[in-house]
Amino acid sequence: MVPIKTVLKNSEQVTRLFSHLEFDGNKLNHQPGSVLGSTALIAGTTIGAGILALPAVTLPSGIVPSTSGLIGVWLYALVTGLLVAEVTLNTIRTEGHPNIGFLGVVEKILGKLGARIAGGAYLFMHYALLVAYITEGGEILGATAAKVWGMQILPTWVGTMTFTLLFGGIMYLGREKFIEKLNSAFVGIVIVSFLGLLFLGGRHIQSAQLLFQNWNALGSAISVMSVALFFQNVVPLVVTQLEGDARKIRQSIFIGSIIPLIMFLAWNAVILGSVSADMLHGTSTVFDPLQILRAGGAGQWLGVLVSIFSEFAIVTSFIGFVYGLLDLFKDIFLPAKWQQLSSRLPLYSLVLFPPMTLGTLNPSIFFTALDYTGTFSISVLGGIIPALMSWKQRQEQENSDSTNQPLVPGGKVTLIAIVGVALAMMGRQILSIYTK
Repeated sequence: MVPIKTVLKNSEQVTRLFSHLEFDGNKLNHQPGSVLGSTALIAGTTIGAGILALPAVTLPSGIVPSTSGLIGVWLYALVTGLLVAEVTLNTIRTEGHPNIGFLGVVEKILGKLGARIAGGAYLFMHYALLVAYITEGGEILGATAAKVWGMQILPTWVGTMTFTLLFGGIMYLGREKFIEKLNSAFVGIVIVSFLGLLFLGGRHIQSAQLLFQNWNALGSAISVMSVALFFQNVVPLVVTQLEGDARKIRQSIFIGSIIPLIMFLAWNAVILGSVSADMLHGTSTVFDPLQILRAGGAGQWLGVLVSIFSEFAIVTSFIGFVYGLLDLFKDIFLPAKWQQLSSRLPLYSLVLFPPMTLGTLNPSIFFTALDYTGTFSISVLGGIIPALMSWKQRQEQENSDSTNQPLVPGGKVTLIAIVGVALAMMGRQILSIYTK
């Protein structure tokens, strides 16, 4: 690694903060990250099981309002993602250490109190999403088993426990390389089934659904949209991979976030358009369009594809969030202590047992968990924290006459707006709790 430097390339000034240098035998090689790789990281982080909850929360508002809502939430996520990149770049400039994670950046700028608040929100987000994934994954397993056997012979909680023990056990017993290959295979299944869904679902779109609009119902969908489009936690890693090159970082964040947005817009339109009023009639207890489609409401093959896509999207997200929580607990409980297979059992139990227990006690908690995660954890981690970090850092730069360039225009007005939107989301959720 070398310090900040400026080089000339084709008469154009290109600035990066540091260089990734590795020894290959006796030769020193430059190993920079690529825009393509960083774009894939952001897109892969964003495309998760949150996509499954979108149709249920956007169904009351309709395709046009929910499309507008998704674009608005994406713009918010894009701005806050750039803010995280900005504060990470400036932290690297002042500290000289490029390998710094999201919570590390928070601690450097907002101190231990800010890091504890962010850490609490981070912990809550992981546990809440694991509860959501375990319950929904177990429900799909149970529904599949009921179809195979021709009747529902097992209680719902059995599917929840089976999902946790099956995939949690594979992660516990399998080597890291095996899990990586398995996850790549699952991602491939997700992509193929998603393309199949768009093809088959597009043939079942009902024109009446395209015209339906209820803008008043859009507000209740914003929190789940925020979960689906969250990627800010991996931005510091992107900054490190791209050696602090601001232009490449902007490109990666923009392209890496707009790809999932396009997928979500297409998915939302196809699923909502495939659910007719006749399918919804008499299903007052089922508000999730995916449940109706999985049951064969728009054709058997579409139902099969929805089930396959749903289950493997959940599994890939489940693997990522289990690893995320494991890494967090390893930092707390001394990594060396958990290297042996037998001694990792308490750590995996700490990660998997609480969400499995809650999911078993309340199998219908999927949408509630996503709603609370989006309202509180994502509002803090993806809204308030980035804005406060940028505010403090910019103020310090003004006092020290720094020449650092912000990545997000608008000054304090933009930062106030970001905090205001996050607080409004939290206030709306708190109000809804007290009015129930």
